[in-house]
Amino acid sequence: MLDAGIADCFACPRLVEWRTEVATVKRAAFRDQRYWGRPVPGYGPDDAAIAILGLAPAAHGGNRTGRIFTGDRSGDVLFAALHRAGLANQPTSVSADDGLELRHTRIFAAVRCAPPDNKPTPEERDTCAPWVRRELELIRPTLRVVVALGAFAWAAWWPAMRSAYGVDAPVPRPKFGHGAEVHHPGVPPVVGCFHVSQQNTFTGRLTPAMLDAVLFRAKALAGLA
Repeated sequence: MLDAGIADCFACPRLVEWRTEVATVKRAAFRDQRYWGRPVPGYGPDDAAIAILGLAPAAHGGNRTGRIFTGDRSGDVLFAALHRAGLANQPTSVSADDGLELRHTRIFAAVRCAPPDNKPTPEERDTCAPWVRRELELIRPTLRVVVALGAFAWAAWWPAMRSAYGVDAPVPRPKFGHGAEVHHPGVPPVVGCFHVSQQNTFTGRLTPAMLDAVLFRAKALAGLA
């Protein structure tokens, strides 16, 4: 029910127009493929101990394949690391039917539609916030830690936390940083991680070792180490 509701959302006109245009025009390399072209639901077991909160689907990644972080280079980096950490059964995620299974981990985005230039607006983030809350409510009984990929996801976590858990965010609001941890009473700890974007991974701002360290820390906080 949750996934179907997300996939049928038309709440943000700019995003609806963009995701549809991308799915119609297509990238030349994928011109023979049928694009998903809709909001992208979360992926992973509904009894996950670890939540990974991202920014938004990529235009020719999740917006094409229908699965978050699937079919783009950011996903290549993330799923390879999840596999190294024992949280995925394979190191690649290329299509929605490729056999990928996540272990103890659910991945979802602060904004569910691909945005132009990979930059959703604060208003679009806030409009999509109820879906983040619903994802959190789904896994709340088993959730032990949240990994926020990038400053946008970090900022989206606090209102989602308040909505799902009824707990106010710390004041002042904790600053995002790679490896930053916030332990706040009544909610799972949140760990910051530089986003797995090409801008970060190609420049060495985020290395495989840095990503591994965050995921293994998340496993430890979730009691899975």
